[in-house]
Amino acid sequence: MLAFRNAAGVARELWSERRFAEMARRGAGLLYATRVTIGLRRDLDAPSPAPAAKIPIEVRPLHDADLPHLFPEDRGGLNRKERLELGTRRFHLRSGIPTCWVALDRRTGIPCYMQWLMGASHNRLIQQTFPPRWFPELAPDEALLENAYTPAAYRGQGIMSCAMALIAERAAGIGARSVITFVENANVASLRGCAKAGFAPYLARVERRALLDTVRLRRFEPFEAARHAHA
Repeated sequence: MLAFRNAAGVARELWSERRFAEMARRGAGLLYATRVTIGLRRDLDAPSPAPAAKIPIEVRPLHDADLPHLFPEDRGGLNRKERLELGTRRFHLRSGIPTCWVALDRRTGIPCYMQWLMGASHNRLIQQTFPPRWFPELAPDEALLENAYTPAAYRGQGIMSCAMALIAERAAGIGARSVITFVENANVASLRGCAKAGFAPYLARVERRALLDTVRLRRFEPFEAARHAHA
């Protein structure tokens, strides 16, 4: 039922924007679709200087005072996708999985980016919180960097790749020697941002969905094999 309501909401939005070709493509995808998400990894032992953002930033763990800036009470002006993005991050925050980091605009002290850095000690909570096979079990020397979000006012300023690189470096403090993250293969901008932050593809999460998401199968495949099989 939830999948049907989400599909109906997307259909209304696309119809109102006269995006009929995308509406037809998404409709076909409700019957059967394959979704590929790229797993990327950064070796913390390999030098990878953080790329510069267009504004000065610094990173630190999330404070309660940051929440009104990242999760505004008035969401009336946000589109469906933006509300969904914020809802996903709020769900992650409420799950209690540490640690959410933020990047601050050093000119104002306002948070301009958020993302979670999670270690192997959080494996059980990660697997309980997210859908089955959404993330692989982390090795003892591995960390997961996920659920990035940049408020609309700060997009297009190179903040993601800079902040991501700086936050990844903090993984050494929880005993990690490598950091992984996952990005949909269609999200070219985020994949480029990850590359600038020192991340390279190594894995793929392949998800097959059918019949309004009532059937879902997920598995992890080596990146090269998945790239050729699902090109």
